Amino acid sequence: MEYASIINFLEKIGKIANLDEAELELLKTPQHIHQAELEVSGKKYPAFRVQHNNARGPFKGGIRFHPEVNLDEVKALAFWMSLKTATADIPLGGGKGGITVNPKELSKEEIEELSRAYVKAFYKVIGPQVDIPAPDVYTTPEIMAWIRDEYEKLVGEKAPGVITGKPIEAGGSLVRDIATALGGVYVLEEAMKKIGLSEKTVAVQGFGNAGMNAAKLLAERGFNVVAVSDSKGGILNNNGLNIGELIKTKSETGSVVNYSDAEKISNAELLELDVAVLVPSALANVITAENAGNVKAKVVVELANGPTTSGADEILHSNNVLVLPDILANAGGVTVSYFEWLQNNEDYYWDAETVKTKLKEKMISAFEQIWQKYSGSEHDFRTNTYVLAVKKILDAERARGRL
Repeated sequence: MEYASIINFLEKIGKIANLDEAELELLKTPQHIHQAELEVSGKKYPAFRVQHNNARGPFKGGIRFHPEVNLDEVKALAFWMSLKTATADIPLGGGKGGITVNPKELSKEEIEELSRAYVKAFYKVIGPQVDIPAPDVYTTPEIMAWIRDEYEKLVGEKAPGVITGKPIEAGGSLVRDIATALGGVYVLEEAMKKIGLSEKTVAVQGFGNAGMNAAKLLAERGFNVVAVSDSKGGILNNNGLNIGELIKTKSETGSVVNYSDAEKISNAELLELDVAVLVPSALANVITAENAGNVKAKVVVELANGPTTSGADEILHSNNVLVLPDILANAGGVTVSYFEWLQNNEDYYWDAETVKTKLKEKMISAFEQIWQKYSGSEHDFRTNTYVLAVKKILDAERARGRL
């Protein structure tokens, strides 16, 4: 992801939302860019923390460990986090962090040393009321616990709310493991009521954490999951897949394609199946201008980040396919991260049912705000989601007197 694409995106949204130059400039410009060079076992690793906007609350966003991490990408991701927290309607801003490293080449001890080095480099610019990181690509709850521990050592006080996505034993929240999928399911159910869709056939592309949990949660709610896929390929059974057996097959053999009671299909074929609901949960840019005209689903639930290209959006909209965009559909994760932060700050922890109830309320409220704008609009649901998020950020800036 390049920051130039954010600039292009803002120019387009700016026209629709009637933004002036000062508003556009504010959105284009991160508030703070922090960089460091970390050294572990004699090797040096570039590290970044970009804080895009805190008008609505402390900066919030993950830390990724990946060999292709660079400042341009981290800036772009920090911008998207500002939009996502605004869309989810939680009182946080947007930030992102990363280290340019291939963690698969490091020992566990080196990964811990690197994680703690990251905190030492940036601890003065993060904190429970300043900037709250979280897991991202190749970072784990265990790493979050190390980061909390190192931060507390450096500041000399208990501060569980400095980071989210921690293990339960280290101040994490219940439901965090399924939050992304569950949030998407809540939004889907509400959207189906709005458009009067009663058919419950589903295809899920991607069977990692989000896709697998979505399939499981939907099956439990009476949906008929007929197709799923992973990086090795896909499977289809029009009578429905046994999700429990499928999860077992994936766990034991490494892929869903080894499930016996289904025919094999490609990932490309899965996207074009005659189902009511399509859930892209894996890669970016899989629904394109080339295949969007063949998408037969009535609703697309974007659990992956950026699975639909802008060219595809126009085609889907003209074909009356409702796309629930990633910054809403997969915002269950950041919403439960917000709940974790609240629980840390209050030092009072909720049971699973409380978390689920509050997540449902938040996701449906966020959806309703956009739906009210969308139902009478010429623009697609995604565009209206973006416009609403941008306006929330700018309203908060005005309220602070910064604009």
